Parts: sequence; structure tokens; C-alpha cells
Amino acid sequence: MIAIVTVLLIVILMGGSLYSFFYQKSYKRSYFSREIFYTMIIVYFIVLTSFGLLYFVLSFNGVLLIEGGKLQDVGALESLAHSLYFSGVTLMTVGYGDITPIGWGRLLALIEALIGYILPAAFFLKIWQYSNEQKEEETKELKQKHKFDYL
Repeated sequence: MIAIVTVLLIVILMGGSLYSFFYQKSYKRSYFSREIFYTMIIVYFIVLTSFGLLYFVLSFNGVLLIEGGKLQDVGALESLAHSLYFSGVTLMTVGYGDITPIGWGRLLALIEALIGYILPAAFFLKIWQYSNEQKEEETKELKQKHKFDYL
């Protein structure tokens, strides 16, 4: 019973936090952009799915991922699940180590980890650029307004 109440309380608090994060503006200027955030989620999903499917397809040509340090005979659906899980863990640079790539899988995992490492910085720079463009537009508008005030 206590576990259910605890989980319910956590869900309510997280839901409220996410709601206020997306819909409340507590600062005069917000650097959060919904469009960029949603784009980031979509890009992560596409990269995760693409690499997961790549691991899955390449596993038919030979063993690419091993689980628990030994080869296991798994069905196609379970192999797809393992490939997507490994792709997610690698993209988020968590690397639990329960599934290990071998052969060409190591190179693919390195490339995917590099992408997962660079993406947040790229989106941060995009937000910074977006905020600088907004500041420049506001400055131009103020200059235009003051220019006409003096005339």
C-alpha cells in the first residue's frame, strides 16, 4: 500500500513539474523553445530506432551483440528488442554492459555514442543562437522606435 501511494505521489509531482516547465513562465525571458525540444525528442527517437534496426538487420549476417558475455540463441522479436535496448543505452551513453557489441558492432556503437554525446551540445547551441537572434531583433525594434521618437 505504501509503495502505491509513493508511486502515485511521484507521478503527481513529476506531472506537475513537467506542466509548469512547459506552460508557466516564471522569468521575464525564457530560453526554452518547445519547437527545439520536440525536434530534439524526434531526432533522438529517429537515431535510436535507426541504429537499433541497423544492429537488428546486421545480426542476421552474423552475431553483433552478445548478452551476459555469452552467445544466446534468441528469436527475431527478442533480437529486435535487444537491438533497440542496446541502441538506447548506447545513444544515451549509459552503457550498462549487459549487452556487448562485437566485430563491426563496436564501431557502430562508438559512432552512436558519439552522436548521443554531441546532440545535446548541438541543441544547446541552437537555443543560444535562437536567443541571440531574438535579442538582436528586439534591439533593432528599439532603435527603430527611438529613431522615430526623435523625428
